[in-house]
Formats: sequence, structure tokens, C-alpha cells
Amino acid sequence: MADLDDRKRKILKAIIQTYLETGEPVGSRTISKYTDLNLSSATIRNEMSDLEELGYIVQPHTSAGRIPSDMGYRLYVDELMREKEQEVSEIKEMMIEKTDRMEKVLKQVVKILASNTNYATMITGPTYHHTKVKFIQLSKVNEEQLLAVIVTEGNLVKNQIVALEEPIDDEQILKLNLLLNTQLNGLTIEEISLGMITKLKEQAGVHSSVISTVLDGLAEVISDGEEEVPVYTSGANNIFKYPELSDSSRASELISAFEEKQLLVDMIKDTVPESDEKTGIQVYIGSEGPISTMKDCSVVTASYDLGEGMKGTIGIIGPKRMDYENVVDNLKTLKVQLDNIFKKP
Repeated sequence: MADLDDRKRKILKAIIQTYLETGEPVGSRTISKYTDLNLSSATIRNEMSDLEELGYIVQPHTSAGRIPSDMGYRLYVDELMREKEQEVSEIKEMMIEKTDRMEKVLKQVVKILASNTNYATMITGPTYHHTKVKFIQLSKVNEEQLLAVIVTEGNLVKNQIVALEEPIDDEQILKLNLLLNTQLNGLTIEEISLGMITKLKEQAGVHSSVISTVLDGLAEVISDGEEEVPVYTSGANNIFKYPELSDSSRASELISAFEEKQLLVDMIKDTVPESDEKTGIQVYIGSEGPISTMKDCSVVTASYDLGEGMKGTIGIIGPKRMDYENVVDNLKTLKVQLDNIFKKP
């Protein structure tokens, strides 16, 4: 790397990325269109000659463009790995700091909401939806297996063993790493179309089964990362303020249901009635909700969106004669406040 200045590194990167996309030798005119160097084709040809002399690219045919050498691939992958490792490290630090801050804010929010409404309140911590691919790394375990390390947005990591149907050498592993990262980085699982998968498998050739296994692992890591949803609650004792709910057996059932955090999460997942498109607020009255012990209650929820796929839900549980106007006003205000706290730098 020390023998390459910034211009040569950018040109080499452009050659490799263009070759990965087209499979055809890359000429200076093509590079002049895709780089931000604003250099003439003649200047780029001189730089390409230097890169060839240094062993980073080769010219397969006379008068043809260049393609990366194994040495060029290796430099590109090492550089890519360093960039991604730094990204993952930065994301991890940011998420630890953000999660700690968010937990404190949400605990305070749910207490204020219970105080302002005199009802029982809950809020789920934001979870990642549409998690994006950050990095995929394949490395050889033995002659029959590869190890795939899959890193997604939010620093979710999965190690996946990939059984090999055909022998594979180091150069082929490098090319698969480049193929996967070039095509999948920054995409959500929903954005990886059937056509894209077919193209990836075609480009992988005899190692198409590696693509299938990696994509299965990617789906699993995203699914695993969305399983646990933190829930913060407050104001359970407010239930006793309302005669229709304060009967000892009924109140006991309500408190038990309210303290069962997973039940509250399932309630949010299982109820999909019509919601107000402008406010995102949903109202479940009595038996409309899925929890039988809350048939004498109304539950009002609102989703909040912190951007980058991070979403959560605020909920208020009270008698069917609750002050709906006050509840809706409080939820609308909280949605705006959460947006301001976490979206603004």
C-alpha cells in the first residue's frame, strides 16, 4: 500500500469495482467516467501502466483494458476489511451510548405519561426493522467448509458454517467476498430481490450454494436481532383509581397481565386494526384487544420512528371511559419529542 498514492488507489478501486460489475477488461476511458479525479484518459493510462508495473493489474490481451491481479484483489479486500472493521467498531460504540441514553429517556417518558394521564402506561424500546447488511466475510475452515461472518446494522453478528460442494481456492474466496459485499452492502433483506439472487448465483458459478447459505444466515441474523423487545412500564397502580377495574380479582388479573412484558409485546404485534394515517394512533376498545383480561379496558397505542429503521410503540391502558382526547394529545406530543431527542444531532 505504501507504494500507491491516493490517485492510484482510487483508480485501482474503480478498475476492480467496474470489473466486478461487468466481467470485462477495463479501459482508461471507462475509468475517466466513473472516478471523481477529473483526469484525462491519457493521464489515467499512465497511472494504469504504473499499476500494471507494480503488479496490481494485468492486461490479458494486447490493446485490451486491464483486469485486477491477485495482488490487486488482495489489496482491495484488505482495505475493504479495514474500512468495515472500523465501521463496525464505530457503530458498536455509538449504539452502546445511544442505547444507554435511550433507556433512561424512555423510562422517564413512561413515568411522565402515567402521571399526565392517570392510566397505566408502557413503551417499547426501538428495534431495528429492515436491518441493512454491513459486511460479509468468508474464510476457509478446511477443504470442505467456509466460515461466513455476517455483520448487519446495529452490530448484529452471525457466524455461519458453509458446506462446500466443490473445492475452492483462495482467489475464488476473495472473488466471492468481493461479489457479496459489492452487491449486498447497504441493502435490507426486503431489497434483495429474486433477480439479484439469481444474478449472484450465476456470477458465483459452481459455488452458487455458498450464496444460498449466506443469504439464509443473513435472514436468520435479522430475525434473531428482532426477537427481544425491551418494554418499560409505569402507573400500574392507577388501575385501582377506577371502580370498574378495582375489583380485587379483576385488578389482580390486569396487574399480572401488565407485568407480563412479553404479553404486552405480543399484544402490539397481534393487533392490526385501522389506524389514523396522520397520527399513527390506534385505539382498541374492550374485546377488540387480544388479551382477555383487558376486555374491560381500552388500549391506545402510537408508533414512533427514530429513523434508520428504528421503531417502537407507546401504549396507554385505562378504563373504557378514558379521556381519549387527553390521551391522544399526550401521545402526539411524545411522538414529536422522541423524534426531536433522537433525530437531531
